[in-house]
Amino acid sequence: MSSVPRPMPLAMALAQLCPPSGGFTILGDGAVEILGLELDSREVQSGDLFAALPGHNTHGSVFIEAAISAGAVGVLTDAEGLQVLAATGPVDFPVVVSTNPRQLLGQLAGQIYQTAPELAVATPLRLFGVTGTNGKTTVTYLIESGLHAAGRVTGIVGTVGVRMGKESLSAIRTTPEAPHLHALLGLMRERGVQDVAIEVSSHALMEGRVNGLRFAVAAFTNLSQDHLDYHGTMEAYFMAKAALFTPARAELGVIGVDTPWGLRLAAKATIPVVTWSSRGAVADWTLTEIGGRTFVSGPGGEKQELRSQLPGAFNRANILCAYVMLRVAGVAPDAAASGIASVNVPGRMEVVYSHAGVTGIVDYAHTPDAIAGVIESVKEQCTGALIVVLGAGGDRDRNKRPEMGKSAALLADHVIVTDDNPRSEDPALIRAAVLKGAGAVTASGRGELAAVTEVADRRAAIARAVSIASSGDYVLVLGKGHELGQEIAGVILPFDDRVELREAFKNRAGSES
Repeated sequence: MSSVPRPMPLAMALAQLCPPSGGFTILGDGAVEILGLELDSREVQSGDLFAALPGHNTHGSVFIEAAISAGAVGVLTDAEGLQVLAATGPVDFPVVVSTNPRQLLGQLAGQIYQTAPELAVATPLRLFGVTGTNGKTTVTYLIESGLHAAGRVTGIVGTVGVRMGKESLSAIRTTPEAPHLHALLGLMRERGVQDVAIEVSSHALMEGRVNGLRFAVAAFTNLSQDHLDYHGTMEAYFMAKAALFTPARAELGVIGVDTPWGLRLAAKATIPVVTWSSRGAVADWTLTEIGGRTFVSGPGGEKQELRSQLPGAFNRANILCAYVMLRVAGVAPDAAASGIASVNVPGRMEVVYSHAGVTGIVDYAHTPDAIAGVIESVKEQCTGALIVVLGAGGDRDRNKRPEMGKSAALLADHVIVTDDNPRSEDPALIRAAVLKGAGAVTASGRGELAAVTEVADRRAAIARAVSIASSGDYVLVLGKGHELGQEIAGVILPFDDRVELREAFKNRAGSES
């Protein structure tokens, strides 16, 4: 059985699903009934159309035999896949050929799982999409809570996982592949969910994972260096994000204009746009700090106090973004504010343990800007030293690694550089890049030299941070957040920063008793 749950199947003839007018050519029996759509041969169910597409490492056509054996009744592929099939001899199943099948998966999945916007279903879903380098997870959690406070039945899809009503599923990826995303949304609709908050990554937009969906509200949080291993340039990265703010994908945009990227997007978007600023820029919605309290001001003289359990300036921006999304969706101010006030996000500024005046926090920050924002937020409450445990992921943007080390060393008192998810790369080379950036910093924000230490083993690095901390100090473990594993040389080993940090505190307490 597939690891991604699906709604009840709705049989469609292959010829109806993939007509010639849609750019499809069917070789074989077009009358065969299709019950589902699947990209992964390991998750094929009986009656599926298997999509054999070009991948990052290999073409999906090599898995066709496995998919058919698992119950697939047809194959969707491109010219390359057809060539592979032709070389194997006659086939006894229909083959659908398209020039760009990946971009059509969302459309097909929307038909199969009845999630396409044009379909007249009894309970259509209202979708809220959030894109940006940082803040996507937090904003989706805030939106979902605000909608729930307004009496709506909610769902969420993102990095931490999937939730439909009260049921939670583990994460698949930040934005699942189109067949999986549509299947999840179809199941949510079937179970009475009304509103869904979805993280929309730049990869998802480029690879068509949200194709076939139209968001009621789409939001942009921010843009900073990340994923350049994939996009190549910041311009290409920006254009990927901007693709969400078009009539085919969204009805209304909610855009933060505190940076030049946001200002440019607000001007470029081809849908109606509402702007927000948490830093005093000219915008439709703004924040004001009065006596330690935060107020949002908006159109028509609206003024509402916003409270939150999430500290720091970067979270105030996230809170404002979510509040504006809720308000433009018709949620009452009090309900929106009440929902926002109740939110904690797993692995995002999560206070894990406190002992002998030392506080331990875990956060997912893994970009230079996010690292700086988290550290600055913790410094607002830290009376002692700030000790940061930090690594960088392998097989990802290499240029950001020195900048990550620099961001940490500029602001923290002690930086312990360790392994994150090295994946297929040499961990020592990754650490060296982070150390190079940290070593380029001559002084911290307190006018003192920042201590920088290398401890390769992540568990040992966390233990080291806790062992050197004194009363009033904070230990901040960055990079992995909610993740439950560490990927090393193709193997994912069980590892949870929160568990390891808690254990380090307990061991310290035991040694002191």
